[in-house]
Amino acid sequence: MAPRVDPVQSDEVLPTSVDVVVIGGGIIGTSTSLFLAQKGISVALCEKGHIAGEQSSRNWGWCRKMVRDPRELPLVIESLRLWERMNETVEGETGFRTCGIMYLGETEADLARLETWLDHAREYQLDTRLIGGAEVAERMPGLAKKWAGALYTPSDGRGEPEMAAPAIATAARRLGASVLTGCAVRGIETSGGKVSAVVTEKGRIACQSVVLAGGAWSRLFCGNLGVELPQLKVLGSVMRTEKVDGGPEISASGGLFGYRKRMDGGYTVSTLGVRTIDIVPDSFRLAVDYLPAMRVHWKKLRFRFGSRFAEEWRMKRRWSLDEATPFEAVRTLDPAADPLVLDRARGSIAESFPAFRNVKIAETWGGMMDVMPDAIPVISAVDTVPGFFIATGFSGHGFGIGPGAGRLVADMVAGGPTIVDPTPFRLSRFTDGSNPRPHPLAS
Repeated sequence: MAPRVDPVQSDEVLPTSVDVVVIGGGIIGTSTSLFLAQKGISVALCEKGHIAGEQSSRNWGWCRKMVRDPRELPLVIESLRLWERMNETVEGETGFRTCGIMYLGETEADLARLETWLDHAREYQLDTRLIGGAEVAERMPGLAKKWAGALYTPSDGRGEPEMAAPAIATAARRLGASVLTGCAVRGIETSGGKVSAVVTEKGRIACQSVVLAGGAWSRLFCGNLGVELPQLKVLGSVMRTEKVDGGPEISASGGLFGYRKRMDGGYTVSTLGVRTIDIVPDSFRLAVDYLPAMRVHWKKLRFRFGSRFAEEWRMKRRWSLDEATPFEAVRTLDPAADPLVLDRARGSIAESFPAFRNVKIAETWGGMMDVMPDAIPVISAVDTVPGFFIATGFSGHGFGIGPGAGRLVADMVAGGPTIVDPTPFRLSRFTDGSNPRPHPLAS
């Protein structure tokens, strides 16, 4: 079952020309469109399915600075500032609330490992601190299990993934952006070596720049352009509970559970403990790139071999602009949740919070996360295709950083000063000898 996403009105008429075309209507694409429109830049947002149809509505809804890779910290700090005023900015409800987030530790060894991240918090003067078991119990009403302590950031928050990107897209449209759903982009035309247009299934749109925010589809789109993007897909599994009386307000993860309180009084529950990876042809093509990440996170990875291998083997990887593409064949990736992952999460959260022991599970869903070998995104111009920008590979934590990433992309496309230095997110880091690796603690 897919999450129930707020609807967004689509424009019926395809513009003949805009300054920028944004491909992908998730949190990154909608945020990019909003900030471009705020700058007075004409933009068309093209989404093959519906706004926030894939991972942008299927994630936990965490908006956190804590336990981020240090390369992401400047951007996520700016993103949280944008989140804090997002409802006012979009004149709508994104569900954002400052609630605090905890990473719980069962043992002193867990706390010592979490404490190593405090050096990064101090560098940026964050309010993250280590707290003991007594304070954990005090701040978490209904907690039955004893924890050694936690890493706690009071200023971190939560949003509603089913509401946020739609609200942002609606605001962008109100500022003049064209929002085109059910409109897959087949590819890019160039003139004089530079971007000159996109070709969609509904027609051509002339433009000067293109932003690819295609999530799990980005590698396939880039491959048709001859641009190598070392991105894989990882299945995230999530469940939504019915209303829980007396449940915690602070979002937290510990053991095999992670959760967020929802505006409807229920909870989104999943786990940081297990990631499901279906073996597909790209698993072999990119095996060398991902070896460092596999060594770091080996215990969290659950590999499966099934029908997805054949599906992706048969999927077209090259096409011309006048023929139907895989983006038109599959409008929305809607994978089933991994029941093993959810069973573990439910058992783990019930052990800590008795209120969850008999709660009804209203629905479950899966989502395909777009991951990179070093677990940080690509937010970058593409040197070989002037005018083409990529914003993808957010590795399962793009929702919280989404507004900041959208602002950064808009700044880059506009050619002015950027909200943060984009250098850590450059595509060329995978080929310039810098040998990027995942941060051992960041998740």
